[in-house]
Amino acid sequence: MGYYIPVEPNVNIYVEDIKPYHSNKTILFIHGWPVNHNMFEYQLNQLPKMGYRCIALDLRGYGKSDHPWYDRLADDIRMVIDTLGLENIILAGFSMGGAISIRYMVRHAGHKVAKLALISAAAPVFTKRADFPYGLERDEVNKLIKTTYTDRPKMLANFGDIFFERYLTEEFKEWFRGLGINASGHATAMGLVSLRDEDLRNDLTKIQVPTNIFHGKQDKICPFVLAEFMHAGIRDSKLIPFTFSGHGLFYDELEKFNKELIQFIG
Repeated sequence: MGYYIPVEPNVNIYVEDIKPYHSNKTILFIHGWPVNHNMFEYQLNQLPKMGYRCIALDLRGYGKSDHPWYDRLADDIRMVIDTLGLENIILAGFSMGGAISIRYMVRHAGHKVAKLALISAAAPVFTKRADFPYGLERDEVNKLIKTTYTDRPKMLANFGDIFFERYLTEEFKEWFRGLGINASGHATAMGLVSLRDEDLRNDLTKIQVPTNIFHGKQDKICPFVLAEFMHAGIRDSKLIPFTFSGHGLFYDELEKFNKELIQFIG
C-alpha cells in the first residue's frame, strides 16, 4: 500500500507501507543516495511474510516524494513516524539514509525508535579531513556534483559500477540506474553536498538504543573503516561485517543480510 504524508505546506512524502494481518514489529527503511525506497525490494518482498510491518519512504527530492528546493530530511522522518502513530520501531538507514538516521536519533532524541540498523552508512564522515584520512576525497565528490548538473545519467552509471561486488545482469543494472534517474537533479546534487560537508562524529555517543552496524568489507564508497569508527563511538553497538560485499550488501549477500536483519529485529 502506498500513500502520501504531508510534512509541511505543499510538501508530501511518499510511503510504501506493507502491513501483514498480524504484526508486532515495524521496520522503517530510509534509502540511500541517489535512489529511493525501491532499493529495498528484496527485503520488502520477504520480511512481511514473516510478520514484520515494513515501511519504506522516499526522502524529499527522491522517488515519488515531492521535489522542493529545500531540505529537512530528519524532520520529515519525525513527521512520518508521528503521522502513522508508530511505536518502538526499528529504524534502518542505508548509506546517506544511515547518516540521516544518526542525525534523527540526535535531533529528535531517538523518538519512538527501539533499535537502530546502520547499513553501509555514510558516517560518521563521508569525505577525508585533515583529522580524518578516510572516505572519499572532497574533489571526487565535487566532480560527482559537477557531473550531476552536466550528465547525470553518466554519473549514475559510473557510480553504479562501484556499488556492488557481485555479478549483475544488465537488466539489474538498468533497474538500479533507473532508481537514481527518478530523483530530482537538484536533490541529487544537494545530497552530495550534505555528504561532503557533514561530520557526525560528535553524534555517535548520543545514540542510546541497541544498534547493529551492517557493512561490506569490500565497500568502495564507504570504506569498512567507517563502520569501525561507528562501532567504537556508539555504545554497546554490534558490528556485522559482510566479507564478500561492496556498498550494496543488501543485494551482494542478500540472504545473509535478510537473516542478520531479522535476527536483530527479534
